[in-house]
Amino acid sequence: MSAARGIALMTAFAVAAFSLSSATVPVRAQTAPDLPRGMPIIRDAEIEQLLRDYTSPLLRAAGLAKQGIQVTIINDKTFNAFVMDGRRIFVNAGALMEAQRPNELIGVLAHETGHIAGGHLSKLRDQLAAAQTQSIIAMLLSIGAMVAAGRSGPQDPAAAIYGPQSAILRSLLSYQRAQEEQADRAGVKFLAATGQSAKGMADTFRRLADQILFAARGADPYTQSHPMPAERVSSLEAMAHNEFWDKKDPPELQLRHDLARAKLIGFMERPDTVMRKYPITDNSIAARYARAIATYRHADLRAAIAQIDALIAQQPNNPYFHELKGQALLEGAKPHEAIAPLRRAVSLAPVPGLVQILLAQALIATNDPKNADEAVAMLKAALGREPESPEGYTQLAMAYGRKGDLAQADLASAQAAFTRGDIKTARELATRAKTRFPVGTPGWVKADDIAGYKPPQPSGGPFR
Repeated sequence: MSAARGIALMTAFAVAAFSLSSATVPVRAQTAPDLPRGMPIIRDAEIEQLLRDYTSPLLRAAGLAKQGIQVTIINDKTFNAFVMDGRRIFVNAGALMEAQRPNELIGVLAHETGHIAGGHLSKLRDQLAAAQTQSIIAMLLSIGAMVAAGRSGPQDPAAAIYGPQSAILRSLLSYQRAQEEQADRAGVKFLAATGQSAKGMADTFRRLADQILFAARGADPYTQSHPMPAERVSSLEAMAHNEFWDKKDPPELQLRHDLARAKLIGFMERPDTVMRKYPITDNSIAARYARAIATYRHADLRAAIAQIDALIAQQPNNPYFHELKGQALLEGAKPHEAIAPLRRAVSLAPVPGLVQILLAQALIATNDPKNADEAVAMLKAALGREPESPEGYTQLAMAYGRKGDLAQADLASAQAAFTRGDIKTARELATRAKTRFPVGTPGWVKADDIAGYKPPQPSGGPFR
């Protein structure tokens, strides 16, 4: 093995170790150009609003309210959350599906907010850069020592090289454990500042610790990217026992949490799994929500609409029940019937961008040219709120196509490909769009920007 290859492997392992962690549905899977390739994300107005409401008080307490930090949902059923930069908190769908109480998930979000507030990702990149330099020096010194000794004795050359690297790796991991502990302390602080209990955070970490106890048994604490579970949980519980420890989540927040969990389970699980989790004997509104979603997704539109109408009758001002009805009708090839409930959803939604895109899709699907102008206006308004939505740009391209505006259709198609992370296709479409616009016009400038785009080089790794 060459010295250069040894360095590469050591650095790769360090980054991997730091990663260790204690559908056109409203659940819309997509990617974005500033995210790692292949990272599928979920877009849903209801769930995103809930996570914003969970996170906003924490960001204010951390002094980050004006930083534009977003919460992004990953299409993954495992329990996890992490940050990769100072702009996003990533939450796996599984974290919401498994968290029984709002406070459990809020505690995880508080921890991740602690990483951002502490600037841990930037510091990690500095540490990794320093570690690589140290690794090079250590290997050169080890090789030099072997040459000076004439390679005599039983010493293993690989051990001579990797011994120093192992020490550097242990130092890196120790550094990250310190950052994890700082994030725990910061999370508890932010929860207390917002009058919330840290019990959910402690309970979650305890549950995760119990799940990995067997796997961690016998492991060297210094080879763990996080503090050893028992040590970490005990420390967290000691910090978390303050005057807010026994404070409960408000009933209305618990209901919203239950509905969000039910939606994810309804969309992401098999019908038999949904029925097992939410049996017909469960008459809660969350259970009925999950069953209605599962019913429409598996081709029983009439029964699904009846179930959704019953939900609307119980909560007539819930925008997401109207959204679900419109989506079920649209995907059931009834776009004309979908428009009315989607208009109602848009009027009720606190952040209507994603619902506006769905309404525009219904307008376009009617194939009525008179609806194309409204669809374009609707989509422009939606994309002002949701500039990273590939579906929004795709529908905009279709709307312009209905109008016969090929230049704008090509530009919107390029923007759709760009927001999906398909930079090659985006450049090709943008280059074609440039030929249809007069030089120097706003459309030409936008197309030129995409055609000349060069992706930034990725750096660093995630913090859990």
